[in-house]
Amino acid sequence: MNRDPLFRALARPQMVAGVTYPFFVLNGIVAAELFLIFKTPLALMPSLFIHALGYAAHLRDAHIMALWMTKLRRTPPVKNRRLWGANAYRA
Repeated sequence: MNRDPLFRALARPQMVAGVTYPFFVLNGIVAAELFLIFKTPLALMPSLFIHALGYAAHLRDAHIMALWMTKLRRTPPVKNRRLWGANAYRA
């Protein structure tokens, strides 16, 4: 079966610097917070590493961020959810 490049381009999510837009914004928020906390440009290095990991993940599947968000939304609640206010698992 031939692949149609137009269909693939139209079915692909919006990308910025090789990652999806939501991942790019989330990484930007992390970078800004680290910079504001540590007040040094070296605090931006972890965000470059995170971006590289995201880029590698998005090379394999462009919808990886949407799949991850769906998994987080559909994870069933655990018994102690009311106590912690989130899904917390016993160690």
